[in-house]
Amino acid sequence: MMRVIEQRFSVSFAYPVVFCRGLFAPGDETVAELLARDASAPAPHRVLVVMDQGVRAAHPDLPRRVTAWLTERRGAIELAAPIEFLPGGEFAKRHDGLVAKLVKLAYQTHFGRKDTFIVIGGGAVQDVVGYAAGIIHRGCRVIRVNTTTLSQADAGVGVKNGVDFGACKNFLGTFAPPLAVVNDADFLPTLSDTDWRNGVAEAVKVAVIKDAAFLAWLQAHADALRLRDLDAMAELVERTAALHLAHIANAGDPFERGSARPLDFGHWSAHRLEALACYQLSHGEAVGIGVALDMVYASLLGLVTPADCTRVVALLRDCGLRVWCDELALRGTDGRLAVLEGLRQFREHLGGTLCVTLPQGLGAKTEVHEMDEARLERAVALLRERYA
Repeated sequence: MMRVIEQRFSVSFAYPVVFCRGLFAPGDETVAELLARDASAPAPHRVLVVMDQGVRAAHPDLPRRVTAWLTERRGAIELAAPIEFLPGGEFAKRHDGLVAKLVKLAYQTHFGRKDTFIVIGGGAVQDVVGYAAGIIHRGCRVIRVNTTTLSQADAGVGVKNGVDFGACKNFLGTFAPPLAVVNDADFLPTLSDTDWRNGVAEAVKVAVIKDAAFLAWLQAHADALRLRDLDAMAELVERTAALHLAHIANAGDPFERGSARPLDFGHWSAHRLEALACYQLSHGEAVGIGVALDMVYASLLGLVTPADCTRVVALLRDCGLRVWCDELALRGTDGRLAVLEGLRQFREHLGGTLCVTLPQGLGAKTEVHEMDEARLERAVALLRERYA
């Protein structure tokens, strides 16, 4: 005799994504108002500030400004410890000691569940702190202050946190909606050209599968984006983030319990290429190459026309992004293209069933559950022949 109690419940999540300029200026109340959103949190609001070392280098006065801003609000906001600085970039995601360091800091400062990490940095630092916050007390609050085009447009606005383990990208992680997200465009002008373009790759990715009108806008503004027009980039960031957020809210699978992950279009190969390049290839560069590869593959399947394929690959190049790297042509000891190992890793990450998003026309998508190796070989050869 077996008795079963079927447990079922739902939890509603809500958080604001703020687009602004002039964060932490003397009269700016953005972060203070976000901290006050949770009426159940005791005052003063205790915070730990974690800052990307790259942001400190590009904005050397920022730590002083943040400290002065907090000092002005003593009584309402309490800094639990001096600002903590972490290295940015992929190194941060591959260094497991950084998560342990943050856990130890929270433990030593008696950090509670209603206390808040304020994370100022790019996507990698956001991932590291978000993961640490997700496992401290089973979840502390986080305000993400994103400082790169990639984090503002894509990586820092959703509900995922992930760090690498071994050769597997994002092997460890949590789904944890933030308390709030802040995208200040004033951080963007100091980015390197590579970091500036990284967010463009994610914009092209989501436009190809979700928004043909946005794809046309990107094409019309490719020169401005390549030449670092801040107003154009600010619009790209907001439109890309809006598409990302709409997918999370409306696709019915915010915590990715199913097998489809449309926002990872182009990523099965991108993650593998990053590893093959020993992370000398940035995430945005790898995504651009991954999108180009999947566009050529989709054209071989007849899902997009050759003209549409050429249009998207040309757009990536016009925006200053790469569409080829020599790692695409590397082969393993068995003679297979080394990038194909990315399909196995992607399948494993999804839970055992391969589901790859491909465009079906421009502005729409389909999912396939197998990738033909012979066609992928042909796609790599065509990409190299026509665009490298």
